[in-house]
Amino acid sequence: MFKQSRCTIRRFKCITGMAFFIAFMIFSDCFAWTLTDKSGRQINFSKPFTRIVSLYGAHTENLYYLGLENHIIGVSINDTFPAQVEKKPRFSYHDDPEKFLAAMPDLVLIRPMIDHGYPKLINRLEKSGITVISLQPSNINEMYDYWIKLGILTGKKQEAEKLVRVFSEKIHYIKALTHGIHPKKKVYFEAIHTRMKTFTPGAIQIFALETAGGINVASDAKASRRTNIAIYGKEQILAKASQIDVFLAQKGVMNSVSIEQIKKEPGFSVIKAIKNNQIYLIDEDIVSRPVPRLYKGIAAIGMLLYPDIFTSEQLEKEK
Repeated sequence: MFKQSRCTIRRFKCITGMAFFIAFMIFSDCFAWTLTDKSGRQINFSKPFTRIVSLYGAHTENLYYLGLENHIIGVSINDTFPAQVEKKPRFSYHDDPEKFLAAMPDLVLIRPMIDHGYPKLINRLEKSGITVISLQPSNINEMYDYWIKLGILTGKKQEAEKLVRVFSEKIHYIKALTHGIHPKKKVYFEAIHTRMKTFTPGAIQIFALETAGGINVASDAKASRRTNIAIYGKEQILAKASQIDVFLAQKGVMNSVSIEQIKKEPGFSVIKAIKNNQIYLIDEDIVSRPVPRLYKGIAAIGMLLYPDIFTSEQLEKEK
C-alpha cells in the first residue's frame, strides 16, 4: 500500500468509512497520509492543511468547531454560521478559477454536488497544485467519520475525537429521556412542500426525529437518486392521514413554507395533525447539517413533541 521510506515505521492504523478510506502512518521523523474521498480521488499529504477554502456550510461550521478560524481563508457565498464567518472572503463554484489561485489555498473542501457539477473548476485547481477533497456524510455513522477526517486533514484529530465523544454523550442523554415514552408520536417530516418530498430512512434528519422520540410515518420513502430526500406524493401522505400525530416541516432555503400554506394544501384537512393543529416548522440548518449543532435540532424536535419531558432547564444542563 505504501512504499517503504527512510523513516522507521512506528505505528500503522486504518480508518474506514462508507465512502472513503484513510491510512495513517506515523514515523520517527516524518509522517504521511493517504485519503480517498467521497468521489474516489486519492490524496497523499505529509502535513496538515493550513490555508483552506470551504465551499460547503457544514465544512465551514465544523472547521470553526475545531478551532481553525485562522486557517479558513475563504467560505461559500451562502455561509452564515457562526457569526465570525461574515468577515471571511466569499467564494463560489461559479467563480473564475483565477480567484481561487490568487488566494493561494492549499486545500479546497467541496461536496459531491460540486464535484459532479463543476468538473472544469475542479480540474483547473488540481492542475495548479491545489488539493481538492470532496466529503459529505449520508448518515450518523458517516458523520462521526467525517468529523475525524476533517480533524486529520487539519492536524486537529484530538479535537475532532472530542466532538464525537461529547456529541455521542448528548445523544445517550436524549435517548434516556425518550426511552420510557409510550405511545410515541408518529410524525410526517416534510423536506420540500412544493414537491411533496420527505427524508429517506437513515437520513440525518430522520436520525434527529427518531432520537427525539418521534416515529417516522414515511419509513417506506425511497430516494430516486443518490440523495437523502425522496418524493412522497400526496396520495401516500393522505393514505396515512389518520396516523400522523405531528406534521413537521423543515424551513429554510430548501423549503420556504409556512404553517398556513400547509393548512391550506388541498386534501390536507383530513390529516390528523392538521385537524389538531399539530403543525410545526423547524430551522433546516439545525436538522440537516452534519455538525455538532444537530444536537440543538434534536432537542428542538423533542420540545415540540414532548414539552413535558424536554424542558429547557434539562437541556440547558447538557449544553
